Amino acid sequence: MEDIPQPASEPYTGGDRVRIYLRETDPDVAHHGTECIVVSRSEDGLAEESGRDLDAHTYRLRPVDADSPLSVEFRHFDLVPASLE
Repeated sequence: MEDIPQPASEPYTGGDRVRIYLRETDPDVAHHGTECIVVSRSEDGLAEESGRDLDAHTYRLRPVDADSPLSVEFRHFDLVPASLE
């Protein structure tokens, strides 16, 4: 069985390096494996619906080799620490 990297147990903060980790069926799968820097984090009410606190966090990311952020934001569960991959 393949070891699947897991998201951090705490929210990411600005400047953290993460890697996007998506399923093949995700509409944004083109970004899978991209190493990024967290630009900003926002919160919404998804955690209340799911019962998992970290689900509330959405991140704006900038690829490490780019000057501008991606046009799409990602949820906490779509990201793994870059050092773990």
